Order: sequence, then C-alpha cells, then structure tokens
Amino acid sequence: MSYIENDLPVPMYHIVTDQDAEKWFSYVKKSVDYDIYHTLHYHTLDKRGEPILFVYEEGEAFIALPLLRRAIENTSYYDFTSSYGYAGPISNKKFETLSNSLIANFKYSFVDFMQKNQAISVFSRLNPFINQRFLLEKLGGIRSNGKTIYIDLMQSIEEQRSKYDKRLGRQIRQLQKKGFLVKEADTQEEIGRFTNMYNKNMQRLEADQSYFFTEEYFTSLLKNSEFNCKLILIYDGDEMICGATVIWSDDVIRNHLSATSESHIHFSPSKLMMDEISLIGRTLGMKFFHLGGGVGGKQDTLFNFKALFSDLLLEDNIWCFVADESTYNKLVEQKSISIHKDYFPLYRNV
Repeated sequence: MSYIENDLPVPMYHIVTDQDAEKWFSYVKKSVDYDIYHTLHYHTLDKRGEPILFVYEEGEAFIALPLLRRAIENTSYYDFTSSYGYAGPISNKKFETLSNSLIANFKYSFVDFMQKNQAISVFSRLNPFINQRFLLEKLGGIRSNGKTIYIDLMQSIEEQRSKYDKRLGRQIRQLQKKGFLVKEADTQEEIGRFTNMYNKNMQRLEADQSYFFTEEYFTSLLKNSEFNCKLILIYDGDEMICGATVIWSDDVIRNHLSATSESHIHFSPSKLMMDEISLIGRTLGMKFFHLGGGVGGKQDTLFNFKALFSDLLLEDNIWCFVADESTYNKLVEQKSISIHKDYFPLYRNV
C-alpha cells in the first residue's frame, strides 16, 4: 500500500483467520481493554459467517476488529456482522490517545479492505465499557440502541442491596429461606438438562430462532481455553429450576444466557440468581456486573426487570457502517423495503 501521509510509516493491515488462533489470541491479550466477545473461540460458536480479525498496525499501535464475514444471497457481495454480544474494535492503546492521522489511516485502510472484498456494510454492537465511540465516530454510522444497566460491585454488598427495588429485596430474602441449592454445574448431564430447560424457555417466550442453542454450543462455551464461563444452577430438591451461563473478563461479569423452569416461574428464582451472580463477581474481583438492556434496545419487560436491581445506566450503541452506498441502496430497492426502517442492514430485513 502506498503512503497516506508522507511523515508516517506505510500503514499496514492484515487479516487473521481461525487458522491462526494463537495470533488472534495474542492481539486480544495485548489490548488494554477487551471482552470475551473479541475472542476467536466465541466467534467460532456463531455459525452465521466466517470469523476474521481485521488488524490495522501503525508504528507500535494496532487496532483490531473481530467480524463475521457473510455472503449476501444471490449476489457476489458480502457484509460483516459481529457475534451476539458486545464486540467492536480493540487496541493496545486507549482510543482517546490515538492521533487523528492514525485514526484517518485506519478508516482509509478499513474502507480499502471492504472495497477489495466486495463488502457492502458492517454491523457491530459496541461494548459500553470500552470507549469505542471515540474511534468509530470518525468513520460514521454510530446509532443509539437505548440504555444498558449495570451494578457497581465496588460498593459494599449492603449498599448494593439497599438500592434494589423494595419488593425485589423482600422476594430475594424469601427465596433464600426456601432452601434452594445454588451450585456450579459439574457434569455433562447437567449441561444437557440446562439446554433442554433453556430452549423450552425460549419456546414459551416465542423467541426468535437465533436465541435457540444446542447442547454442543453450551458445552463448547463452558469448556474453552480462551475465556471464563460457568454454568450456575438452582435446584429445588432434585429438580433444576433455574440456570445461567456466567461469563467474565477484565473487570466485568455477565449473565450470558439464562432460563427458568416452567414449574417454578411463579417463584421467580431468576431474581435469586441475579443476586448470586453479583456475589460470584465479588469473589472473582470484578468491578461491574453488566445486566444489559431490553430486547432491541427497548425499555420492555426485560429492561424493567433488570432495572429492579440497579439505576446505573450506560449508553448502548451500535455501529452501522455502509462502505458502498450505491450497492447498498440497490439491494434495498430490490427487496422493496422502506428506507426509513431502523433495521440494519435493510436488505437483510426479510
């Protein structure tokens, strides 16, 4: 590639694939801020596309962006998305310390990469604990996705619980008195039982097919060498009544995917589970328990449930970047889709 600015070294970008797992892992570990959503293993769990890591390097600095490459049906074009969760770019430098010229060169290189790969657009849900906006607002395409909720684990547990909704606090104390057993899953049979309970939960909620997962998925999630994950279960006697896959990295712990048995919905054991995850986070030395937001960024029943635990909010942003406006609009026109719809990319709104 030719010089972009004469007083800088030749900018370089390259692509890391799943054939070079160690290199991918190395870039993640060298980053000042990262999450499990940036790891190769997490991306291989998502079967919607081919995982790649776009890496731009200039001097001692790098910017890395994990993506899934997807073919656009009945065309010669592609687009990129991120795995379910909070991904976006990472770097070995704080984004706010990067120079304007480096950021401009990153943009030039990324657009060049997309054009050479006939890639039309990129969608990525951004990580609210990493200042990715500073970098990406220079490229454009950042959209608000509502608010996301978290608990500050650096405060005392007494202070944390004092901020629970008053009725919630009473319900958790009542659940604690019922003698339910809270434990970490330690057998394959428990993973299978949780998978069954989880998918029945999704059927009951009439969830989108993308929210259904196999036992193989949960097993691979739990038994990997790149990030931390536990399956926490609640039992009423011998009956599994609630479960959650708990993930953590850096300073943040999360309830990744969870479910409640239909027989115990009226007890709401998920409320006890949330309190227990906060205790696990404290034991692990985490600073924050990220609860997330509502479905599609809406202030729905899921958001309201999470808001019972905390009033601490962060901006939730998504990145919707179009590299080829002309082709993007043609694909949308071919589908006869209203240009005013919020879905992105619009041509996949079928």
